[in-house]
Amino acid sequence: MGMKYEPLVTESLAKQISETIRLAILEGELKVDERLPTEPELAARFGVSRPTIREALKRLAAQNLIRSRRGPTGGTFINRPDSDEAQNSLTNITSLLTTMGEFDLSDIAEARRELELVCVRLAAERREESHLERLRAEIHIQKTPNLADQDFCASDVRFHRTLVDATQNAMLRFMMSSVIEAVQPIVNLIVFKFWDKEKTIAQHERMLKAIEDQDAESAAMVFLEQMDDLQNRYAKAQALRDAKT
Repeated sequence: MGMKYEPLVTESLAKQISETIRLAILEGELKVDERLPTEPELAARFGVSRPTIREALKRLAAQNLIRSRRGPTGGTFINRPDSDEAQNSLTNITSLLTTMGEFDLSDIAEARRELELVCVRLAAERREESHLERLRAEIHIQKTPNLADQDFCASDVRFHRTLVDATQNAMLRFMMSSVIEAVQPIVNLIVFKFWDKEKTIAQHERMLKAIEDQDAESAAMVFLEQMDDLQNRYAKAQALRDAKT
């Protein structure tokens, strides 16, 4: 194993050890599927107790950087990064921070407007029939009589998630997961009282037509119209909230 093991004498030893191993992974000193030394060996090399090593390994496991396997050929191994797990982690953290008020909703709206606008244009150029089928399916759901508010919101999220998927750009899909899947549901619930569902459905149908025709500019115009409506709904919701305080 290429990395160096040096005793640590300051506070938070478990955190320091996990960070040392994490950096070794990022810098390529530790390779995917490489087996780490045993707990006693790590404790001796770092000059700490086995419980400290155990805590450091727990920290790394929580970040999905290592995995454990039992048996004669078992041990602790460097994990291969998984984009889906990373995306889920980003979505969960963003949702929590948004719920706690860490992000201003006006900043969220601005970020979504600029980022998803790029996605809409690319979606019009790169969409495949499978994406069009998913968009049609969501519009069909949204037209369901007496559809529950939460189901309409969920379908709206899936509609916009499909637009992002249609870009066929892995980085955009990863980046937008925090906006579409974490933040949009929260914003939808805040502004839903002022939501004109029929207008939204009509906009989705126009968006679908533009995407079908691979008309990027028309798709972008519909999206910006939606974002203007969202901003107006948010302003009404904020005014109502302020009036109650």
